[in-house]
Amino acid sequence: MEGVERARKTPRQPRAKASVDFILEAAAQVLEAAGETGFNTNAVAARAGVSIGTLYRYFPDKAAILRGLALRETQAHRDAVMTIIAEGAADMAPDRAMIRAFIRGFAGRDRARRIAVSALLAHADHGALAAKFDAVEHNMRDAEGRPLSPVQTFVLGRAIQGAVRAAALEGVDFLHSPAFEDELVKLSRAYLGYPIEGRGRNEKPAALAGRRAERSRFDAG
Repeated sequence: MEGVERARKTPRQPRAKASVDFILEAAAQVLEAAGETGFNTNAVAARAGVSIGTLYRYFPDKAAILRGLALRETQAHRDAVMTIIAEGAADMAPDRAMIRAFIRGFAGRDRARRIAVSALLAHADHGALAAKFDAVEHNMRDAEGRPLSPVQTFVLGRAIQGAVRAAALEGVDFLHSPAFEDELVKLSRAYLGYPIEGRGRNEKPAALAGRRAERSRFDAG
């Protein structure tokens, strides 16, 4: 079991869920400000404004808090991507919007991200994590509108995911740079068969050359 699933008590009522959210947000703040050495349950409880007893009601130890934080951010990213699929993205191609959402995970708290994701990956069921994005990957299309094969979906998805994750875990200074985002978009579009020209960061889908590019690679079939 992982993350919040390892909590002593699963939050079901709105008040309990709010308490968990306060704790996880406080955890992110403590990690970003003090790093792993300053991260402990007392510091998190104090930042969240809850008693240590309330914290332990939901999380047995600080490792569970870290996993819970990483899982919360994973779900937030999935929700953002599903919104882009359903509603599109203003003044931006959908594929770029999805990549940008991944890069900007954890609200830009890179230190918190590095520590929490490392904790999650050390004990995670990677298949279960990947399954959270099944709905996204099911909608992936190439430049001709053809569904990707499972192998193609895996290769493209893990290529982008792996690059962003490596950049976050290694603490590179270009994680949030326009150049990094552009290269990931270029990688994705080249793999899917789109023309590479017109790679401005705020381009709309139609700004990509040709009528084929008007279809997002994540459009529903």
